[in-house]
Amino acid sequence: MAAEFRHIVRLVDRDVDGAKTVVDAISDIKGIGLRLAGIIAHKVGVPPTARIGFLSSEKIEEIEKVIKNLTKSGLPSWLFNRRKDLESGEDKHLISSDIDLTVKADIEREKTLWSWRGYRHAYSLKVRGQKTRTTGRTGKTVGVSKKKAR
Repeated sequence: MAAEFRHIVRLVDRDVDGAKTVVDAISDIKGIGLRLAGIIAHKVGVPPTARIGFLSSEKIEEIEKVIKNLTKSGLPSWLFNRRKDLESGEDKHLISSDIDLTVKADIEREKTLWSWRGYRHAYSLKVRGQKTRTTGRTGKTVGVSKKKAR
């Protein structure tokens, strides 16, 4: 543990508050939840209740290395957020902006295949089976009359 406290810690291209615990700071990264953050902290050997501002730069680099190589760190595949990727066929864990880019690419692939989900996305309709009779309406309000002013 380092003796000096850092108020802002750079962790995987994100500034994290140094007063947060290790688990909370790691879970601030998009794509990593509390459970996975606790597992990462345990794997690195840092107590999960320690403040991230007190960690040495070597420990932070070690945490970053584990986060960037989750598939090679010996974790079970059911912890990953992208299993059996369509292009490569392997289990991956995406973080930060990779998640947004992959979701956009998946939606565009569905649209070009003109699958049912792609059709629903293309016409800005509900995709996951929700009802559309009363919700998700766009445009001018119909069937509602305002009270007349006297």
